[in-house]
Amino acid sequence: MVKAVVGANWGDEGKGKITDMLAQEADIIVRFQGGANAGHTIVNDYGKFALHTLPSGVFYSHTTSIIGNGVALNIPVFFKEYNDIVSRGVPAPKILISDRAQIVMPYHILFDQYEEERLAGKSFGSTKSGIAPFYSDKFAKIGFQVSELFDTDHLKDKLKRVIETKNVLLEHLYHKPLLDSDELLEEMLRYRDMVSPYVCDVSSFLWQAIKDGKDILLEGQLGSLKDPDHGIYPMVTSSSTLAAYGAIGAGLPPYEIKKIITVCKAYSSAVGAGAFVSEIFGDEADELRRRGGDGGEYGATTGRPRRMGWFDCVASKYGCRIQGTTDVAFTVLDVLGYLDEIPVCVGYEIDGKVTTDFPTTSLLEKAKPVLKVLPGWKTDIRGIRSYADLPENCRNYIEFIEEQIGFPITMVSNGPGRNDIIYR
Repeated sequence: MVKAVVGANWGDEGKGKITDMLAQEADIIVRFQGGANAGHTIVNDYGKFALHTLPSGVFYSHTTSIIGNGVALNIPVFFKEYNDIVSRGVPAPKILISDRAQIVMPYHILFDQYEEERLAGKSFGSTKSGIAPFYSDKFAKIGFQVSELFDTDHLKDKLKRVIETKNVLLEHLYHKPLLDSDELLEEMLRYRDMVSPYVCDVSSFLWQAIKDGKDILLEGQLGSLKDPDHGIYPMVTSSSTLAAYGAIGAGLPPYEIKKIITVCKAYSSAVGAGAFVSEIFGDEADELRRRGGDGGEYGATTGRPRRMGWFDCVASKYGCRIQGTTDVAFTVLDVLGYLDEIPVCVGYEIDGKVTTDFPTTSLLEKAKPVLKVLPGWKTDIRGIRSYADLPENCRNYIEFIEEQIGFPITMVSNGPGRNDIIYR
């Protein structure tokens, strides 16, 4: 069976923990999009880890972890992460890398930094990991697939051609040092040596795995509202964050994806720029940020303080709908235990009219939150394992949100650890 774990909102919903938990039952875990521009924080028996490229199943010796063709593969970052976890006592994971995955080139990271510098106050809030330049090149058909590393003459010739155009931009737009194709070729050959033991035809491997009845988990990065088609464009990422893209980014038939577990946080948070209707500020935001997540709400990749807000039913209903959600995993509920009352955004007021439908970006910029205040439960719920044992106001909060978003909340996470989970 193929399941996908994806985010309902702006990312940072707690997908890493849910993937890590579901990986106990999985044979294969596949990253299918994005790159090292976002991270998953995982707390387990080996310690606390921030993963950026490795799939969250690497902590289990029975799983195979796969980098799918849809991923932006930063090879040095990938292997640094691999060596880091092994040096901390994690058994060496079984890894496969798609021969069709494309490589984040060293110049992608430079162009990302230079462009954000050039845009200054008008920047997109990039993590400067090279992701937008990478996907731009992929779709301009001047990217490099992993398989191309193994044909040196072709690689040398293509690098020369591509670098000619890059150097024009470096000289005349950015006024920065030029690239040297011979140096880059050397680096690419080092990359080849690093990946060669792991490269395979991933879609063929997965086709056979499905025929053999294996359990496959697709692991998404970021969330619905960062999707380039369906999100808060242009403040989005450059690859599709939707479960549907899992079929493309892993090389699977779309009809094989049977379960879509969409992760929703019990309040809202976002890293980066863009419209965020239920956002809160000042002391109220600081307190939620400080108590939030495990060790506070700061980006796993950038360390940037996350923007904070109350739960947004409008955004979450939409985020779950475009994912094709079968199950909602509701995370970090334990964080809200300090509040007497908990506001929830149940609608958007736009030009004097209230809507519960998520609008396009230009309208979203004008939206004001319509809040409903629910009573808090004023107690620590960590350690509770059964839904019936949760305080009544806590259950009421979950059931109110479930009714508003229209998708079943089947898992409730009430702590950072692997076993802090309540099944409904």
